Amino acid sequence: MNVVEILRLPLNADLSGFVQLLRRLQLPHRVTEEAGAQVLWVEESRAEQALRLYQLHPDGDIDPQLLPAPEPEQAPRRPGVAEQLRASKATAAVLLLSLVVAGLTGLGENFQTLRWLTFLDFHVKGDYLYFTPLEVSLQAGQWWRLLTPMLVHFGILHLAMNGLWYWELGRRIEWRQGAFSLLGLTVVFGVVSNAAQYLFGGPSLFGGLSGVLYGLLGHVWLYQWLAPSPIYRMPKGVLVMMLVWLLLCLSGLVSLLGFGQIANAAHVGGLLVGCLSGLLGGALARRKLTA
Repeated sequence: MNVVEILRLPLNADLSGFVQLLRRLQLPHRVTEEAGAQVLWVEESRAEQALRLYQLHPDGDIDPQLLPAPEPEQAPRRPGVAEQLRASKATAAVLLLSLVVAGLTGLGENFQTLRWLTFLDFHVKGDYLYFTPLEVSLQAGQWWRLLTPMLVHFGILHLAMNGLWYWELGRRIEWRQGAFSLLGLTVVFGVVSNAAQYLFGGPSLFGGLSGVLYGLLGHVWLYQWLAPSPIYRMPKGVLVMMLVWLLLCLSGLVSLLGFGQIANAAHVGGLLVGCLSGLLGGALARRKLTA
């Protein structure tokens, strides 16, 4: 029987009610304790069913006889937006923070607020921006600058596209590896992609979640390759499309078409560190699965 991890929760989380529900439904499963967390494993063919049950009834507070019998030719009901939000609090929090920053900065138009969130502080003189060296800001204790550019977006389309992709990728990681893993990966990918853009692009205004998104993509891609799970399974066209878009951006064609300057170094840096974390995490998960 091939089992996959569907949940990773703190040790103080009460899974007893949900486990009792799985037993009454005769759904094969097991719970293990790993790295200070409790992990729920379910037979791969029943993983999506078990995950939907947890999203709807985490306490197991329902009589199995009241659950509707699935019709053979009917697709299972997808959780509603409210249910997905309850199961994706960390993902929603990052997106909410991005929306707040978008409002405060006027989507990049309010320079007085924007300058506190960019990688380099700056001041405006005439038609030019003059940037403060990074070491000056860090010596002043402004370490948040290494991360906050990921929350800055320039235009509603920029925010909408990044937000949709973060919702799609982030909630998958949160469901499988937990909220703290998603937040930790977001911070690491954000810092690395911002630093890469600064090192290779020089002093400039840049921002957005796209570097983080490529990190999440690389992480899910290689994690799924080593430790398959229905939660990380995505259409092959998604990966191809994202990689083709990256190549088009690197070629300069996207900028020529009027999409503005693209933070290519942030994308590549995020993808590389995401692939590394996916290899390490997937290898560890595979080792635990076969142990």
